[in-house]
Amino acid sequence: MRKLHTASRASFRRASGVLSCSLGLILIHVRNPPPPTMKVAHICLWVHVSLAASGLVNAFDPITTTVLVGFGATLGRTIYRYFQETCDPKWIAYNATGLKTDLDSKLFGQHIASRIILKAVTGFMSNDNPKKPLVLSLHGWTGTGKNFVSKLIADSIYAEGMHSGFVHVFTSTLHFPHAEHIATYKSQLQQWVRGNVSNCERSMFIFDEMDKMHPGLIDSIKPYLDYYDKLDGVSYRKSIFIFLSNAGGDSIIQTALDFWNAGRNREEIELKDLETALSLSVFNNNNSGFFRTSLIDKSLVDFFVPFLPLEYRHVVQCAMAEMKARNMKPNHETADNVARDLVYFPKSERVFSVKGCKSIESKLDFFS
Repeated sequence: MRKLHTASRASFRRASGVLSCSLGLILIHVRNPPPPTMKVAHICLWVHVSLAASGLVNAFDPITTTVLVGFGATLGRTIYRYFQETCDPKWIAYNATGLKTDLDSKLFGQHIASRIILKAVTGFMSNDNPKKPLVLSLHGWTGTGKNFVSKLIADSIYAEGMHSGFVHVFTSTLHFPHAEHIATYKSQLQQWVRGNVSNCERSMFIFDEMDKMHPGLIDSIKPYLDYYDKLDGVSYRKSIFIFLSNAGGDSIIQTALDFWNAGRNREEIELKDLETALSLSVFNNNNSGFFRTSLIDKSLVDFFVPFLPLEYRHVVQCAMAEMKARNMKPNHETADNVARDLVYFPKSERVFSVKGCKSIESKLDFFS
């Protein structure tokens, strides 16, 4: 009997040792977490292999086994909750300083957009009881920074940034390609938005290529953007909706050209010089998803954010920033070569880049 008790104590000490090692490994993972897809599986596999290799799976008496299994199940749930993204401040916490730093150091030639975005997002995220969702409509030619700014906003709010399960991106030509299915798209879009906001009120929805969306489709979510406390038990007031569009880009470019022709600095351009013409241009464009939309008619878009065409110097800045992002030594000569290889307009003066900074990555591959 004494030998049996001694064996049981020895088994328990070995079990304690394995569990201590397992807990130690867990603490290491907490301090230095691996990629999200490996976190839980890696730890659980390690514990299982450790138990099997030590021969403890069959060595425990029923009571000890029950305790260990119960402890393991509880521990597993705790680990899962720790690493699984949830809709709480641990995973969703706005960093205003980080957004300002990113806008100042990574977004070039967009003094109007930077100012509006920072104030709008900061004001909204600081309000615990907003009256409606934040609705931003970003406009400008390709390569001027609209998608990039959406990423910066997501990075400032969600721990997982654009990879967060609470950030949802719709691309018109991919998700809503066929005009004859618009009724189905409307129903699906309503269900998708409602379901995701029900899961997390701090959801973000990004609609890309609004200029290619079928007119009338976006009106299906108009109630969710309005001043309602709740709709069918769901509150949308803490969500963010961002629309990206090339529509209105021509009016923005014309204003920038007018300032340039008058010898005025682009930094003198203000939102009031663009906003009215921009909203009217978008509203009356029958090839745009915003054509005669109730979102504009009912003033549910909080800010129309213009993105100015980029000049040569801004393209050079983009190239230098890309080198830094690749951990390359910044080389101004290479950046100049990249910038010179792009197409500019007007053709005679070569003032503004036709594609902005969109092709910088591929050009840098060629010149570096």
